[in-house]
Amino acid sequence: MGLVDRAKNIIVTPRTEWSVIAAEGGTVGDIYRNYVVPLALIPAICSFVGMSVLGFSLGADHMRVPFFSGLIMAALQFGLGLLIVYLVALVIDALAPRFDGRKGMLPAFKLAAYSYTPAWLTGIFLLVPVLGFLSILGLYGIYLLYVGAPRLMAIPEGKAGLFTTAVVVIALIMSFVLSLVLAAFMPVPAMM
Repeated sequence: MGLVDRAKNIIVTPRTEWSVIAAEGGTVGDIYRNYVVPLALIPAICSFVGMSVLGFSLGADHMRVPFFSGLIMAALQFGLGLLIVYLVALVIDALAPRFDGRKGMLPAFKLAAYSYTPAWLTGIFLLVPVLGFLSILGLYGIYLLYVGAPRLMAIPEGKAGLFTTAVVVIALIMSFVLSLVLAAFMPVPAMM
């Protein structure tokens, strides 16, 4: 299945699409190459264009992140985005048996990768920094994780909510730590 069809289906008909995904083969590398990498580029590129190329207004001042600093920031954002998906998959795989599910790195990676779809797609709003708040729509991925956990990791329906909560809390902590790493490299915007 193509990237666009998969992204559309996971957003619009997640219950049906998770069953399709569960039945598919493939490898973690295939999913990275054909799905994660192209989608993870969206927020990195859009953030770079919005902050370094187009710039943003702060009161009466128009500001821009310096070009090369913006490139470095985008590369770090992209790299950390690839890393967090893998780390979340490790968490999913480790937690599944504790919630009466089954272990399996491939289904855990599928669950992590496809659940991140809304977060990556809403990265388009970073083109216009003032619209960046709309990235909150990416939280739909939490629902996708909840719906997909029983289908991919055999988590009982009654435990899917608690499993999802545990994964999300751990993912937020990991994301916070990784964002601190990114912030250490964040340049100060320059006035234009």
